[in-house]
Amino acid sequence: MLQTLHATWWAWAILALALAFLEIIVPAFVFLGMTIGAACVALVVLLGGAGSIGAPVSVLIFAVTSLVATLILRRIFSLPKGQVKTFEGDIND
Repeated sequence: MLQTLHATWWAWAILALALAFLEIIVPAFVFLGMTIGAACVALVVLLGGAGSIGAPVSVLIFAVTSLVATLILRRIFSLPKGQVKTFEGDIND
C-alpha cells in the first residue's frame, strides 16, 4: 500500500493540508515550506508525473522544494540583519 500511496495526488494534498494546519498551531517557516513542497508534489502527481517517478524521486522532489521554499520564505519574511529590539527602561516604571 505504501508503494502506491506516493502515486496518489490526494495523499500529498492531505499532507500539505496537515502541514498547513501545523503551521497555524506552531508558527515556523519550516512547516510552511514543507506545505509548499507537498503541494508541489501533489501537482506533479496530479498532472501525470506519477507514472514516471517512483517513491524515492517523489520524496526527493518534496525535500528539495521544501528546502527551497523555506529558504525563500526566510529571506522574504525574516527581520533584516542587525535589527534587534532593545529596551531602555522597564515597562512597569
